Formats: sequence, C-alpha cells, structure tokens
Amino acid sequence: MTTPTPEHPALTAVRKSGSGKVKVAVSDIDGVLRGKYLHIDKFLSAAEPAPGGGFGFCDVVFGWDMADQTYDNTTHTGWQHGFPDALARLDLATQRNVPWDGNVPFFLGEFVNADGTPSPICPRQTLKRVLKRAGKMGFSPMCGMEFEWFNFAETPQTWAAKQGVSPTPITPGMFGYSLLRMNHRREFMNTLMDEMAAFGVPIEGLHTETGPGVYEVAIAFGEALEQADRAILFKTGAKEIGARYGVMPSFMAKWSAAYPGCSGHIHQSLKEFPDGKKNLFHDASSPRRMSPLFESYLAGQVACLMEFAPMFWPTINSYKRLVDGFWAPVKPTWGLDNRTASFRVIAGSPKATRLETRCPGADVNPYIAMAAVVAAGLEGIEKGWKLTAPPITGTNVGADHIARAPRTLIETTRIFQQSRVARDWLGDDFVDHFAATRDWEWRQWLDGVTDWELKRYFEII
Repeated sequence: MTTPTPEHPALTAVRKSGSGKVKVAVSDIDGVLRGKYLHIDKFLSAAEPAPGGGFGFCDVVFGWDMADQTYDNTTHTGWQHGFPDALARLDLATQRNVPWDGNVPFFLGEFVNADGTPSPICPRQTLKRVLKRAGKMGFSPMCGMEFEWFNFAETPQTWAAKQGVSPTPITPGMFGYSLLRMNHRREFMNTLMDEMAAFGVPIEGLHTETGPGVYEVAIAFGEALEQADRAILFKTGAKEIGARYGVMPSFMAKWSAAYPGCSGHIHQSLKEFPDGKKNLFHDASSPRRMSPLFESYLAGQVACLMEFAPMFWPTINSYKRLVDGFWAPVKPTWGLDNRTASFRVIAGSPKATRLETRCPGADVNPYIAMAAVVAAGLEGIEKGWKLTAPPITGTNVGADHIARAPRTLIETTRIFQQSRVARDWLGDDFVDHFAATRDWEWRQWLDGVTDWELKRYFEII
C-alpha cells in the first residue's frame, strides 16, 4: 500500500481560501505582467506536478510589444507560427493573496517547451538559468531593488483625453525626503506600505524624491529570484493601488527633460550555495573591506556593462535619462559609497557589504536586468579578473579617459547581439530574440513623429 503524496501547502491554502478563482500572471519581454483569472478547477489542474501540469497561454506575449503590436522580425514566435498556445507552468512557491482584489489567490508562472524544458526566451527562465549556473559555481546571489517613479493625478481616461501631453503630477516642486509631500497623499503611501507587505512584497523604505510627485521605494533584500518577483509585482501593484486614489504611477525612465530620470538600482551580494549565511563580499582584513571575490565580481560588471546594456536600458526613452549632471551615471565607473558612479561599493559591516549597480532605469524588466548584472559579475569571478581600475571620486573625477555609454537603443542592441559573454550566459535564442525586439522598438521610434518635431519644424520650415 503506497502512502499518498502530501498536497503542496500552496494548494491547501488555495482550497482553504474559499475562492472560486485564482489570479495568475507571467512576464512578457518588456516586464509587463500578462495574466488572467482561472476557475478553481482549472487552476488545480494547471497546478499538477510536471509532466502533467501547466496551462495554455498564447505565445503572443513574447511576440508583441507593450502596445500589443506584433513583431515582424522574430523567429521563436510570430505570424509564421500562427501564435499557438505555449505551456505555462505555475511556480507554487510564489503563492500569495492580492489584498486589493478581495484576497484572491495569486501565482506567478513561467514558460516551458513542449518537452518540459525551460523556454529559452522567457524572462523568468532566463534569470533562473543564470542563477543555476551561479549555484554550480557555489554561489547564491542576493539582491535588492530600488525604484524611483513619478505619480500623476490621472486616470486612463484623462490621460487618453490629453493625448499623451502634460500629465499633472500629484504634488509640485522639488521636495526629496519631504514629510510634507508624503502627507499630501498619505493614504496612498500608507496603503503601499501595508498592502504590499500583505502581498509578499516587503518594503524597507518609502519616501519622496527630487521632482514633482516622485517617490522612491527600497524593496527588502532577498534571494535573486524572489527579489525579481517582488520587483515586477511592485510595479504592477503600485499601479493597481494608485488607481484607487486617482493616482497614475509611471516607471518611465524620463518623462520630462526638466527633471531627473527614474532609476531601478540593483543591490547585490553573494553567499555560499545553497544555504550559506556568510556574505562572501566582505573581508575585514582588506583596506576597502572588499574580498577578492567581490573585486572580481565588480571587475566583471565594469568590463561587461556595455555588452548587457539593452537589458537595463531597454526602451527608446531609457537613453533620455543618461544625461550628464542628472544623477544617472553615464560611464562604467565604480566608487566607494559614491552615488555618481555606475557601481557604488557599499563596504560596511559583514551583513551590509554589497554592490549597488546604479545604471538601470525604472523601466527595466526586473528578471532581465537582474540576469544581466549577475551574469556580468559572475563572468568576472569565473575569469578571475582583477579590479585594476581605480575608484572615481567626487562627480566622475578620474573618469575622463572612460568612454560614456551610447545614447541610443540601436547602438547598445548591436553590441549586445555580437556579445560572446551575453550569448554564453543567456543563450543564443534569448540574445537573438531580445535583440530582435529591441530592433523593432527602435524602428517604431524611427517611424514616429514627435511633438518636438512639430514644435521645431511645423511653422518655421
């Protein structure tokens, strides 16, 4: 007589919830969550262990852009394949309830091939491939994400009526760390803190930043995959919560040339795989409190920054943020607790020592950006690179000889597409697909006619 296999605790929790439906979501290439409600019976069928589990999800989620326009240059998905269902599998470890949606049970999923192997173009699977290789090297990457974003007194209807011009920020002026401005929308801020925590997205800090209606959030540090899950859920959750208060959050990298852009900083450290507790970046005997492992990890990021660039500058607008003197770093530089550098070394206690990669904008897909920075760092460790470049001081002092980042998406995409390092860590299929989607994004921009052109040329020429 065989003993029945115990039911997964997540499934037991769903049954006990009394809900007749479950909300599920997957990340598209741009980091937009695409999802649906599943009837409880359909969910339980989809949640069965492999090879029988999973459910069909149209593969167009990897075949169109954020405006639902289908790509004309991809090979893994497209009109030539007829946009069939792809197999999505739910990760039962992501189980949570949505406090602002009647506590409906919620799960994140990822895509697999017909034979059950991970989809090569799925963003979550791409990060998992990097983390699997990290594990084989003996490391567990730990990460934290920070986002800056603007908040506007708009709804989808008012914004459509304005035809994409002159959004109204919820507060005026430049008031970073302002208790006065926090109080202006305290219900929204308090709900973000409280309901995100209940949603399994713990917030370490939330405050106003410099600019009208700008907030900054620090999401609690954790294992890399869990952190990427939290980050993508925060962006969507902030928009859903904001709608309750007549607030439209925007994680666009740079909405106005007059104000600083919005960052998506990624904090990182390494511990021993699978369950070590020691922070491998800290070395009390080093003058910089940096271990040799940390220095090689940082050397990898400095060396490989441009080869992964479109993964943390993924849109046309990302490059409008890369302006000298507006906080966003524009060169592959590092410094000791220097916020003007691309890579800020925070070398303190054994617990707190970490790297803050300050290049990414808030418009990143967290899975893809995290895969990029971790892969670049591990490349440095794998190759045993030394940190030969000295740290910059002040505002880019010592960086005169270092080339700045390209200013366009197509330039970084071409570098990425030819990168041996990117192909080694991410796979040819992902590199080719992601590069094709960025090429498409660039061509949409080339075809567009902007208000800048109308203001500059319409009357005078």
